[in-house]
Amino acid sequence: MKSMIRNSIKLIAVVLVTATFAFAGQAILGGKRVKPVDKVTQKKILKEELAKLETIDLGAGCFWCIEAILERVKGVRTVESGYMGGQTKNPTYKDICTGTTGHAEIVRVKFNSKELSFDKLLEVFWELHDPTTLNRQGADEGTQYRSAIFYHNDEQKKTAENSRAKKNKSGKFDSPIVTEITKVSKFYPAEDYHQDFFDNNKTYGYCRAVIWPKLAKLGMLKEE
Repeated sequence: MKSMIRNSIKLIAVVLVTATFAFAGQAILGGKRVKPVDKVTQKKILKEELAKLETIDLGAGCFWCIEAILERVKGVRTVESGYMGGQTKNPTYKDICTGTTGHAEIVRVKFNSKELSFDKLLEVFWELHDPTTLNRQGADEGTQYRSAIFYHNDEQKKTAENSRAKKNKSGKFDSPIVTEITKVSKFYPAEDYHQDFFDNNKTYGYCRAVIWPKLAKLGMLKEE
C-alpha cells in the first residue's frame, strides 16, 4: 500500500513538473500565472546581527537549486553558493565539474535560530532534494552533487544525526539516506555569476526544468 501511495505522489510530482515549466519568464500552474514568493534574505546585515546568526553548510545537488529554495525560508538571512569538502585549493567551477577535486557544491546558510531552529531548517533540507541517491540528484551526477551537512559545532552534529535517523525511521523514503554529516572545512565562495543564479536567470533551461518545479513542490509559488 505504501508503495502505491508513493507512486501516486511521484505521479502528482511529474504533473507538477510539467505544469510549472516557465515560458518567457512566467510559469503556469493550474491555468494561472504564478511567480516565486519573495526572498527573505538580506544583502547587507549589521555586524551586531551577523554575530548572532548561526551558520551551516549544506550540499543537496546543484547549488542553484538549494539557494533558490532557502532564500525563501523565513528565518534565513543569507545564502551563499560555494564549494567544500575537497583537496584542491581555490577550485573554480570548471574544476568542480570534473568531479575530481573532492568538493561538493554547497550553500553557506546564515540563519536566526530564534526564528528558525536548525532542526526545522533540516526539515526543509530533506524536502528539497533526494538524500537517498549517492552522488546524484536527478540528471546531475558526480561527487560534487552529493548530499552533505557540514556542521560547525557538536550541537549541530548531534541535531543532524538525530534528524537523519528520525527521517530514516519515518518511512518517507524507500531507500536509506546517504547524506554525509561532516565537520566543516575550508569554504570557497563560488564565482559571482552563481550567486542568486535563479533570480537572475529565471528563463534559463535548467531553471525552467528543475528549479521552478521544486518551488511548486514546496509551495513557494504565488499568483501574479
